[in-house]
Amino acid sequence: MYTADDGEGDRPGPVAALYVPVRFGRVAGHHLCFLRTPLGVRTAVGFTSRERLAAVLGAEQAWIRLAEPVVRALAEPLGVLTLTIDPQLTAPGPARTVAKTPGTPSCARRLIDAPGERPAAEGTLRAATAAG
Repeated sequence: MYTADDGEGDRPGPVAALYVPVRFGRVAGHHLCFLRTPLGVRTAVGFTSRERLAAVLGAEQAWIRLAEPVVRALAEPLGVLTLTIDPQLTAPGPARTVAKTPGTPSCARRLIDAPGERPAAEGTLRAATAAG
């Protein structure tokens, strides 16, 4: 049975598999999700139960089970030297909305992403960038 550590990096006892949040890669496979501590340091995270993971990151968060030494071994080459077990709080991710100011030209990509809008004609974009 695993006992959660106090965040000081000491290994308290036997190691069991942790529920580790992941995201799906563009080509294939899973990538570890890293969070930041309140001081801004990147940290790998692991949870001792699915319920704890869902309570902090949401039920839709993808996860895999890995032993604590494996999580550390995967994170270390990426410069992440801290592993936080059962964090209680996370900050929300950045919003993915684009604020539009009237009269300010937007890039064509943003217009395509907006529902119900079409990109401006190429000549319109050239004229807008030449005037600005």
